[in-house]
Amino acid sequence: MRPLVIAIDGPSGAGKGTVARAVAAALGYRHVDSGAMYRAVGWKALRDGVPLDDEAAVAALAAASRIGITDERVAIDDVDVTRAIRTPEIDRAAAAVARLPRVRAILVERQRAMGSGGGVVMEGRDIGTVVFPNADLKVYLDASAEERARRRLNDPAHSGGQAGQAAVAASIEARDRSDTTRTASPLTMAADAVLIDTTGIPISKVVERVMALVPPIDP
Repeated sequence: MRPLVIAIDGPSGAGKGTVARAVAAALGYRHVDSGAMYRAVGWKALRDGVPLDDEAAVAALAAASRIGITDERVAIDDVDVTRAIRTPEIDRAAAAVARLPRVRAILVERQRAMGSGGGVVMEGRDIGTVVFPNADLKVYLDASAEERARRRLNDPAHSGGQAGQAAVAASIEARDRSDTTRTASPLTMAADAVLIDTTGIPISKVVERVMALVPPIDP
């Protein structure tokens, strides 16, 4: 049976992580959160005092770093950063390093290696457009700005929820602006992706809709 590559893209708070994990579990596939890789690089750059706008230095840091990702743990150079990378500060750092073309090239190569054999559900912002343009299924999740801010505010995976919904909404708006205007792999929906607006829809129903789109696995 040929294992599939499933790409799930979309902006912050659209439900990518929850949906991608559930779909991967249902199929017995590996789930990869590509955004966690940028977060890990941003965390290490801040820790080591590397300027986030120094493309050569951040790219060298990314190239030299060992990044491990599972559903339970994110580590860089064997340091567990699972919780440390889910903060507003790292949100901003991840957005900054994600704008650097040389960093993206390094991490995209690693993401392609992770999914080269199929059997993967990978989530991010450029999976269907850049990382796996020939993915077997491409889904683009979106939701209203208000819904995305509410979800992020109530997401236990992100610390700093005490900031309030207005501050969270402003942070998401800033990330959207950064993602959609960067020159390297901007956030956009692939022409052959299926758009699902998750506003007001229970996650279980979104997962059902995605599962209904999964093509048959040819022998």
